[in-house]
Amino acid sequence: MVKNKINNLTKREISIKVSNICGFPNSLSSSFLDNFFSIVINSIIKKKKIKFKNIGSFKIKTKKKRIGRNPKTNEKIEVSQRNVVLFKVSKSLYNKINK
Repeated sequence: MVKNKINNLTKREISIKVSNICGFPNSLSSSFLDNFFSIVINSIIKKKKIKFKNIGSFKIKTKKKRIGRNPKTNEKIEVSQRNVVLFKVSKSLYNKINK
């Protein structure tokens, strides 16, 4: 059985594409992306919901503490309360992906 290889799009590749499309120097597009991601990350940390039209939204969800178990030893352990980042795909992107 052959697995489908997934090619990741890196920040550097996005920077080069932005540079080519907009005609900016690569250093400027790289700086723009760094600042953009910094804004997004800091907003998520402040527990703000971030929406990108036709793409989706990010938000923080707080998971309550719970009792889990170690699958090797069956020992019960307490999993502490934590925050996780959720991403919900927009309907338009969902429909484009599932054509």
